[in-house]
Amino acid sequence: MEKLIIAACICGAEVTKEHNPAVPYTVEEIVREAKSAYDAGAAVIHLHVREDDGTPTQSHERFQECMDAIYEVCPDVIIQPSTGGAVGMTDLERLDSTNVTPTPEFVTLDCGTCNFGGDEIFVNTDNTIKNFAKIMQEKGMKPELECFDKGMVDIVLKTAGRKGYLDMPMHFDFVLGVQMAATVRDLSFCVDSLPPGCTWTGCAIGKDEFKIAAASIIMGGHVRVGFEDNLYIEKGVLAKSNGELVEKVVRIAKELGREIATPDEAREILSIPPRKK
Repeated sequence: MEKLIIAACICGAEVTKEHNPAVPYTVEEIVREAKSAYDAGAAVIHLHVREDDGTPTQSHERFQECMDAIYEVCPDVIIQPSTGGAVGMTDLERLDSTNVTPTPEFVTLDCGTCNFGGDEIFVNTDNTIKNFAKIMQEKGMKPELECFDKGMVDIVLKTAGRKGYLDMPMHFDFVLGVQMAATVRDLSFCVDSLPPGCTWTGCAIGKDEFKIAAASIIMGGHVRVGFEDNLYIEKGVLAKSNGELVEKVVRIAKELGREIATPDEAREILSIPPRKK
C-alpha cells in the first residue's frame, strides 16, 4: 500500500478562538500551526487565512504573506490554498487566493452546493465548478475535488470531466458529516464511485474525524485533520495544536502498518510536479 498523505486544515473560515483559543488568526499564529502540523507529519497544509481579528479573507495579499512565511520554516511543504473561502463570498473573491506568486501547485475545487448549517448555503453551481476547473487547468494548478456527498462525484464527471477541464488522475477529498453521514458505509460508497486511477482523501467533521481517518488508512486512501474540521483531541478535551491532531493520525497509521509520506513523496503520489521556487 502506498504511503499515507496527511493534510492539515489548520484554521478554516468558521471556527474561532471562542471555540478553541489555539485557532490561528494572525500570520504568526498561522505559521505556528502550519509548522506544528508539518513537524508532526503533515505533507499538505490546507490553507484558509484570516485578518488579525479573525475575519476570513480570500485576499491574495494575505495569502501571499502567510504562504511566504510558512515556506520560510517548512520549505518543502505542499500549501493548498482554499478556493472555498467562506459562505457568501463571490466566485471572483474566492479565486483571489490563487493569484499568488509562484502559482499554487495544489488548490481546492468545491464540487456542489450544500446545506452548511442553519440557513447557510454553500453555493457551487455547475458553471462555477466548470469555470473554476478551466481556470485551474489553464494555470497548471492541481485541483483537489471537494465532495460533500456521492452526488458531487457525479457532478464532477458530468460538468467538468466530460468537457476536458479535469486531467487524470483526479484527486478527491470526501468531506463527511456536513451533508452526508460520516460512516464507513458512506465513505465506501463514495470511493466505489470514483473512476479508475484516482486518489482520494477522507475527512469528517467533529467527533467522527478519527473514525473516518482510521477507515481511510485501512482502505488505502489519505487523511485530512485539523482545526477546520475538529477542535478536540478526544471527547471533551480541546486539542492544543494542529500538530497534536496530526500526531494522533500518525500513531493510528503506524499501528495499521501505513508509512507517512513526505511532501515530495506526496507530490509523486498526487502527480504534482516539483514546486517552483
